[in-house]
Amino acid sequence: MTRQRFSPPGQLGRRAVITGVGGLGYEAALGLAKAGAEVILAGRNEEKGMVALTALRAAVPGAGVEFERLDLACLQSVNDFAERMKVRGEPIDILINNAGIMSPPDRQSSADGYELQFAVNYLGHFALTDWLMPLLRSRSGARVVSVTSLAQHYAKLDLDEAPNPRDYRAGAAYCVSKLLIAMFAVELQRRCDDNGWSVASLAAHPGFAGTGLFRTGGKFSNFISSRLLVPLIGQSAADGALPLLFAATAPNAVGGRLYGPKGFKEMRGQPGECRFAPPVYDARAATELWERSEALIGAGACRS
Repeated sequence: MTRQRFSPPGQLGRRAVITGVGGLGYEAALGLAKAGAEVILAGRNEEKGMVALTALRAAVPGAGVEFERLDLACLQSVNDFAERMKVRGEPIDILINNAGIMSPPDRQSSADGYELQFAVNYLGHFALTDWLMPLLRSRSGARVVSVTSLAQHYAKLDLDEAPNPRDYRAGAAYCVSKLLIAMFAVELQRRCDDNGWSVASLAAHPGFAGTGLFRTGGKFSNFISSRLLVPLIGQSAADGALPLLFAATAPNAVGGRLYGPKGFKEMRGQPGECRFAPPVYDARAATELWERSEALIGAGACRS
């Protein structure tokens, strides 16, 4: 018998910011819009953003959805986005740190000089959460959902190498970036608890979902992963977004926890609680990562 698919509870009157306009970001926006939330999709490509808005409005007539430009590979762009949100002065109930890139064959650098996967998948989201924290703290029960991956379990943690690895290996750098965002999610919850902030920080992973991420890995990787393996052992982007929606809205989702598919090897299935990679539970390493990240973005995180 087929299990009932998770649907977010009513979100009327709540406001969500989601990074990434396609794939998981679009599907998460669709789920939240259907539940009544106002949604701000944030991404660097305005044309793709407009396409996503058109699709969302067609799927959910009257939906409160909009697009804002945000380039996570540029800290100035992240700061500009956060400042625009602060000028609006509207509380944020849900922040989903979703956008990412995966395994570009050739090494690329961000506008600030960091390895691109580190910058987009981790550091840009660290800065975004930092600079949006006043708006998150202004709403009781706000949630931050940081999207990690099964790849976290294959990462070799080296905080000295993470921003700019001397020997660039595309897959290894991707795994590290996804481990770091998981460590961030847990450490943020610790700091929210210590400071008495009513913000919950959770992590989610989509399993093996068919999204546009595979396109950056080259034509052969894209064909093997998205055309052959996803249909066999994975799931659609819509199903991959369910753990994100669960973490963002489920009444029984708990801060500091990871949610992902509970089927075969966490690659597909209904969302439920999963285990982080062992380094995520290393509080000393997480504290060091946090302090280094503060230095990289040039601000004391979550103090504004």
